[in-house]
Amino acid sequence: MSTMGFADATRVATNPLAGLERRCLIWMAGRLPGWITSDGLTALALAAMAFTGLCYAYARGRPGLLLLAIVGLVLNWFGDSLDGTLARVRNQQRPRYGFYVDHIVDCFGALFVVAGLAWSGYMTPFVAMALLIVYFMLSIEIFLATYCLAVFRLSFWGVGPTELRLVLAAGTVALISDPTVAILGEHYRLFDVGGAVAIVGIALTLLVSVARNTRLLYQAEPLR
Repeated sequence: MSTMGFADATRVATNPLAGLERRCLIWMAGRLPGWITSDGLTALALAAMAFTGLCYAYARGRPGLLLLAIVGLVLNWFGDSLDGTLARVRNQQRPRYGFYVDHIVDCFGALFVVAGLAWSGYMTPFVAMALLIVYFMLSIEIFLATYCLAVFRLSFWGVGPTELRLVLAAGTVALISDPTVAILGEHYRLFDVGGAVAIVGIALTLLVSVARNTRLLYQAEPLR
C-alpha cells in the first residue's frame, strides 16, 4: 500500500507540561538501547493499562494494589508518550501505522482502566459507562477532525493525556485514605464525583469542538 499523498496532521498541544515533556522524551529517546523499539513501547503501554485495570479491579481492601495501579500509569506514560518520539528520533516514522496503532491502543487502555474501576466498586457501573461513552465520542471527533482538517489536537483547555494521568494518580492516592467524599453533608464515591466532573467536561469539550470544526469545514467548502 503506497503512502504517497498521505499528509501527516499538524500536532497541537496546549497543555502546560507539553514543552517540558517533549524535551524529556527527546532526551530519553536518544539514549534508549537499540533493542527497545517503538512497537515494543506501544505494547508496553497497552500491557500497563491492562495491568492498571486489573489492579483497580481487585484493590478493595488491598491498598498495595492501588500503589501498583499508579506504577502501571507511569509505565503507560513511558510507553505511550515515547513510542512516537523514538520513531521520529530514529527517523523510522510510519505515519498511518503509528497513528492507527497508537490510538486504538489508547481506546483499549481507557476501556481496561474504567472497567477495572467499575468492577472494583470504586466507581458505579453507570458512571463508568457514561464516562466511556463520552470519551469514545470525543475520540471519534478528534480522529474525524484529524482526517478532515489535518490537525491533531492532543489537549483541550490546557489538559492533555499526561495531566489526566496525574489527576488519576492523585485520585488513586486519595482512595487509600478515604474512597468517599462529602458534599453538602452527603457522602459519595470519590471516583463517582470525579467521573461526573470528567463526563461534564468531556461533553462540553465535544460540543465546542464539533461546533468549531463544523464551522471551519463549512467555510472551507462554501456552496457556489
